[in-house]
Amino acid sequence: MINTIKNILGIGPTVNYAQLVKEGAVIVDVRTKSEYQQGHIKGSINVPLNNLSNHYATLKKDKAIITCCASGMRSAQAKSILKSNGFSEVHNGGGWSSLQNKLR
Repeated sequence: MINTIKNILGIGPTVNYAQLVKEGAVIVDVRTKSEYQQGHIKGSINVPLNNLSNHYATLKKDKAIITCCASGMRSAQAKSILKSNGFSEVHNGGGWSSLQNKLR
């Protein structure tokens, strides 16, 4: 229970997103297509949250995935959905612009 609360609040071990990407993690931006076109992290893929279930086959269950969106809410949902569908290593990167800064 405590770990769940910590995860929701973003408290816990720090994730080195730059290292994850260096090791081959995929960044999945779950914003709408129009939001993504207005700006995104280079190399990320756009899979809108409402279409996520249609893309399970294109994502590797044993490869690290970092989700992002505008603020971190949809990416948190995406993380939960992916984890419940057998994806082993999923990280909520939060807002895409904040995540982009963490990748530098």
